[in-house]
Amino acid sequence: MENFNKSFNLKKIDLRSDTVTLPTDEMRDAMNNAKVGDDVYQEDPTVNRLEELGAKKMGKEGALFVPSGTMGNLLAVLTHCQRGDEVILEMDSHIYYYEVGGMSAVAGVIPRLIIGDKGIPDIQNIKLALRDENLHYPKTTLICLENTHNRAGGTIIPPMLTTEICQLAHQQNIAVHLDGARIFNAAIALNIEPVLLAKNVDSVMFCLSKGLSAPVGSILAGSKEFIQRARKNRKMLGGGMRQAGILAAAGIVALEKMVDRLKEDHKNARILGEGLADISGIKVDLETIQTNMACFDLNKSGMDTYQFLPKLAEYNILGSPRPPTKVRLVTHYGISENDIYATIKAIKEIVRN
Repeated sequence: MENFNKSFNLKKIDLRSDTVTLPTDEMRDAMNNAKVGDDVYQEDPTVNRLEELGAKKMGKEGALFVPSGTMGNLLAVLTHCQRGDEVILEMDSHIYYYEVGGMSAVAGVIPRLIIGDKGIPDIQNIKLALRDENLHYPKTTLICLENTHNRAGGTIIPPMLTTEICQLAHQQNIAVHLDGARIFNAAIALNIEPVLLAKNVDSVMFCLSKGLSAPVGSILAGSKEFIQRARKNRKMLGGGMRQAGILAAAGIVALEKMVDRLKEDHKNARILGEGLADISGIKVDLETIQTNMACFDLNKSGMDTYQFLPKLAEYNILGSPRPPTKVRLVTHYGISENDIYATIKAIKEIVRN
């Protein structure tokens, strides 16, 4: 293993997440030269420009720059719902699984979970989850979707299904929020404009700081009235930023320059998945490798997640745990095709030994 490290892989290959991306030189220059003002007064010209661009990309009337995707999703729940309301979510959704229970602790709503297939909700399961009007029941006011789906491995909700779910929800006077943290990955994979993935939802959040490589920030988009209320809720959560144009400048570069290159990440994830599928002792569901993630199961290798990851780190390669026996690897800006082949070779040696 020591010879492998010295001769084959001196570079750190960080495949834990696309959140580890570093800003480009163009982003750093834009941040250094950004025109700024007080954004709480809506006087920061760079933030205003980013919000206008984000709204346009999603086909919405307005948008709001927020520090994180978690805050963006929480703001959507806060703004759409009243305390005691019920929200329908897929059971492995990021909002439910990874956002620290904020929807209940802060927004005061309760989740109603449905089972999905590779993260994709079944509209029949949504229909079954809808409650009749009853004195004893909470009011269902929101359905949350996730595209691409994190825990399912970056899978894509088909646009037609989103449309059908929105039609069903709106017939019941229920809003739909899209956690589109990686919506641009979905759009690139489908070779369509992202606006087509968001056109029927009432609100959408997307991240600038994942595959698009900006250092900070996400965008929440929706109607002008929705964004006005969300802006006040953002202030309540402590998210009112002042001269935030320094950060927004990188987000503008992200949207204008970093979207098309996501196809490179998808290609590398496919190479990685197919390479892993050829390794005895590792199981990969290639149907889930639709964007920039590759998840695999170590169950037949004799190792669990936390036995495997330290061995992988000895090769200077980092992955993300999905215990008890699964690992997630995420491709992103800064990861080359050669890095992918190095990773496949390292994993093959670990499993063989």
